[in-house]
Amino acid sequence: MFLTISTTGSPERPATDLGFLLHKHPGKAQAFSTAHGTAHVLYPEATPERCTAALLLEVDPVALVRRGRGKGRGGAPDTALAQYVNDRPYAASSLLAVALSSVFSSAIKGQCKARPELPEVQLPLRIEVPALPARGGPELVARLFAPLGWTVTADPVPLDPKFPEWGESRYVRLTLEGEVRLADALRHLYVLLPVLDDAKHYWVAPDEVDKLLRAGDGWLSGHPEQQLITSRYLARRRGLTREAMERLELVRLADADDIEVEEIDNAVDEATDTEEKPVPLAVQRRAAIVAALRECGASRVLDLGCGQGQLVQALHQDVGFTEIVGVDVSMRALTVAARRLRLERMGERQAERVTLMQGSLAYTDARLKGYDAAVLSEVVEHVDPPRLPALEYAVFGAARPRTVLVTTPNSEYNVRWESLPAGHVRHADHRFEWTREEFRIWSREVAERYGYGVGFAPVGDDDPEVGPPTQMAVFHRADPSEDGPRGNDRRERHHTAEHHSTETATETGTESATGTGTGTRETTKEGKAA
Repeated sequence: MFLTISTTGSPERPATDLGFLLHKHPGKAQAFSTAHGTAHVLYPEATPERCTAALLLEVDPVALVRRGRGKGRGGAPDTALAQYVNDRPYAASSLLAVALSSVFSSAIKGQCKARPELPEVQLPLRIEVPALPARGGPELVARLFAPLGWTVTADPVPLDPKFPEWGESRYVRLTLEGEVRLADALRHLYVLLPVLDDAKHYWVAPDEVDKLLRAGDGWLSGHPEQQLITSRYLARRRGLTREAMERLELVRLADADDIEVEEIDNAVDEATDTEEKPVPLAVQRRAAIVAALRECGASRVLDLGCGQGQLVQALHQDVGFTEIVGVDVSMRALTVAARRLRLERMGERQAERVTLMQGSLAYTDARLKGYDAAVLSEVVEHVDPPRLPALEYAVFGAARPRTVLVTTPNSEYNVRWESLPAGHVRHADHRFEWTREEFRIWSREVAERYGYGVGFAPVGDDDPEVGPPTQMAVFHRADPSEDGPRGNDRRERHHTAEHHSTETATETGTESATGTGTGTRETTKEGKAA
């Protein structure tokens, strides 16, 4: 991708002053490494009458993919040809904007040590961008740049000059002309290039609001397309856009009254936090589980995949639960859980209510039989799908508690997490994340297979469009006194198939029943059994 900045001069102010402002000598061609390629700065012409600086950015498409956003299991596949064959190496985009701010960092800040007075001088500038993606067409290009004092020429690029009937592409040849400070011109480009492309090559984090306000200082708060610029620059993330618009409104009010922003935004004493903080989802989830266990009358409870013991601790605080067993494949997680519970300092009667033991949910375990309820909280999504039948049999077929609670993320809700990139799962170790319908299908199949009934409940705010952030299934054994011959036969057939699968896995080095092998993932986000 390519961009040129030209200016004209006079005997009193030679055009080659552009080299001082850009901190790049007109007599040299220089190269700078970037995260996705190499940026070259050169001067096609440099005379006292006219000087042109060119920025050429060579983008490595493979590096762009390799350094792109990582995806956890269950995310969008990384093999699409479009990731390697696209317009990113050629069309001006956020890649060029980042290169501008990096290569010309002093110029964009308005700094020039050699000639401190130059950054404040308005220069007759001409900026040319041969290929600029413009989602909104030439009209939008003019609406964005013209209010900033530029004379705008945006010529649409045809799809193919030999076939005019094919129409125009979404690209334009952009020429900007005007008397503008160089620092302002670079800031305009830094913000508006990705806005016109309506995309960014990197994840938009909360600090992008600060970047936008720094680059937009002096012009964005009064721009007629402020809302569109802010929304597109922040990748349409509503929370960030709202924050930026509120801060821009403060800037506008401060400018109107000729005072500092801090003098307006002083309604809250920072030393006193009066805002009610939202309850974390993990806390809501534990509360929902405890409430469901109370409702079913359970007193002896298994926490399968107990991780670092947060749920075990919550259950232990309720004297209605007389026996709590935490099971995890990770000894490290169990050690942390023991410290959290302070078992060594606990009185004898209290300590007798809690047991922590190592075990893998991929195998049946006689120690888990005979309990009122079992909890699988944020566990199933950490299990490879081919291993799910083994977990199902170990819990529903072999241990067979009267009640089983299963919680798992609702993938539909992921669009509401502003910090979660599109197509990603919530944790890198998640093998999958189910929609509400997928979770219900799985739950009903398991219930039918092992003789349970099942109901569902939301955990967290139940969004009318995408549902709750966490979904919970509550399984109740259909016949608490145990099942008839039909149910036993069905479980026996399933157990035989699973036993054969387990023996085959063991021969190839799969983990043992204590979870010390290498063939299966052993820990989850918080050390949960997998």
